[in-house]
Amino acid sequence: MRIMRAGESSAGDKIVAIASSTGGPKALQNLIPKLPANLNAPVLIVQHMPAGFTEALAGRLDSLSEISVKEAAEGDVLLKGHVYLAKGGRHMNIRKMSGKQMIHYTDEPPREGVRPCANYMYESLKDSIYDEVICVVLTGMGADGTEGISNLKKAKKVTVIAQDEETCIVYGMPRSVSMAGLADKEIPLTQIANEIIKNVGVI
Repeated sequence: MRIMRAGESSAGDKIVAIASSTGGPKALQNLIPKLPANLNAPVLIVQHMPAGFTEALAGRLDSLSEISVKEAAEGDVLLKGHVYLAKGGRHMNIRKMSGKQMIHYTDEPPREGVRPCANYMYESLKDSIYDEVICVVLTGMGADGTEGISNLKKAKKVTVIAQDEETCIVYGMPRSVSMAGLADKEIPLTQIANEIIKNVGVI
């Protein structure tokens, strides 16, 4: 677990936004521990889970990782080198207040049949301070992420990394972004952390 040093801020050009569903907790336990504590970007995760389960997942990921991981709370300010996991049962959005990017939860009905829904997270980044969003779509059923990333691309520079079929438990969400022509790379799970690091760098 990494403690933020005084003077470090959330200002920055890039942010990483991850969507995952069926098979996601296992995939995240492979991916997140490979990210360094000094990653030069905040990381957002929407994992399809009901209320009451995401706090334990965040704690597990934090215990395995150098990078700091927490269940995102209302009003959290996004900081580089920190991972924010959406609460189960609520939609996680990012909003700008006083020049800072903060977590904001909403309670709209499920979208794509799920809550939290990654589409809301991606679309909320359209008005963010970040110049580029690194979207990562991991194993999962359905098409969550595709519409949100498509809409986000209208406003931001977006790089999309999709997990390949061979390493997915369910090749649904990554397949959807690939079929829509949105994926810049489709790679094995074991290579995704390095691809993130290559795209955002370290502090």
